[in-house]
Amino acid sequence: MSDVQQRIDDIVKGNRVVLFMKGTAQFPQCGFSGRAVQVLKACGVGTTELKTVNVLEDEGIRQGIKDYAQWPTIPQLYVNGEFVGGSDIMMEMYQAGELQPLLSPA
Repeated sequence: MSDVQQRIDDIVKGNRVVLFMKGTAQFPQCGFSGRAVQVLKACGVGTTELKTVNVLEDEGIRQGIKDYAQWPTIPQLYVNGEFVGGSDIMMEMYQAGELQPLLSPA
């Protein structure tokens, strides 16, 4: 495992809810990342339990996260160490009522 892949793995496994995104939760840098943050807020995920990683600050992470999940786009949501999906999947799961129980505290 490369250094970048190890860093990503440590972040994903070390935090319950992780969103790799463009920008920050307070200042998203793309519409998809902004929508992902809004969906998480609507599910009751607070800023203290949400770990965001701004891929624009680290080119290695920006490319490495795509390889890590074998998923070509950003944002990417991970819950309890598992890849959930991007903003479209998050929105579909939210509308179907599937995302809320996944994100509720254990």
